[in-house]
Amino acid sequence: MAAPDLQTWMGRTDWFEDVLRAAPAQFMQATLDAQPTLRIGDTLPPLWHWLYFLDAKPLSELGRDAHPRRGGFLPPVALPRRMWAGGRFEFHTPLSLGKAVEKRSVIKAISEKNGRSGPLCFVTVGHEVWQDGTCALSEEQDLVFRDDPDPNAPQPAPEMAPDGAEFSQTLTPSEVMLFRYSALTFNGHRIHYDVDYARQVEGYRGLVFHGPLIATLLSGLAEARLGRALTRFDYRALTPLDSLEPFELQGRTDGEGLSLWARRADGAMAMRATAE
Repeated sequence: MAAPDLQTWMGRTDWFEDVLRAAPAQFMQATLDAQPTLRIGDTLPPLWHWLYFLDAKPLSELGRDAHPRRGGFLPPVALPRRMWAGGRFEFHTPLSLGKAVEKRSVIKAISEKNGRSGPLCFVTVGHEVWQDGTCALSEEQDLVFRDDPDPNAPQPAPEMAPDGAEFSQTLTPSEVMLFRYSALTFNGHRIHYDVDYARQVEGYRGLVFHGPLIATLLSGLAEARLGRALTRFDYRALTPLDSLEPFELQGRTDGEGLSLWARRADGAMAMRATAE
């Protein structure tokens, strides 16, 4: 059977409805070791919309990694590993807890390439979140699909985090934190809770800290430092946080905005971001 033409998935759309209930936001606060103070009418912190619009597939419709099998909304990429590579946000109006919301999604780009580690497929998904008839935020999400790692291949040298941070925050991950965030986002990806799978199949050193959670923490740190709501936030994942060692969320002033990054215990840069 001929492989499907992935480009026929260009422009495919999806649509979700939800209500920004207070409970998921309160559970997220508790997951980050904060008191659950958010209430109906409060503003949802940046990137916490990922706690909503959850897509529950039956167990029989999941793939090897426990993500939903591709070929529905996402194209049926044959490469087995899926990674959240980065994304871009524009924030237009605040999202208020307690109100109904809609999310409109579209496949914006599909690109197949050959990298140093083998074939790659990049998929860019656009999202808009609407509330009260207004687009509250626009998002582009970059996914990358790749082959299983060659255990005999040399590991590429990671990009190192910069010096000169003006502010820094230490976070110590735990199995419970990873489990709670996976549960809050209904993310079944086994790399976050199945250490044998993470090591033996996908080639990580241990359990993997969620890329979206790193981005969420960096955006929250940026908003706290700037003292006002974000208008833009861009991020790119570079090196996995694949152990439970403490890591640093760091940043410095960059014009009227901020440059931010997550520094692994070995000095490697796990993620870099910019905020305005």
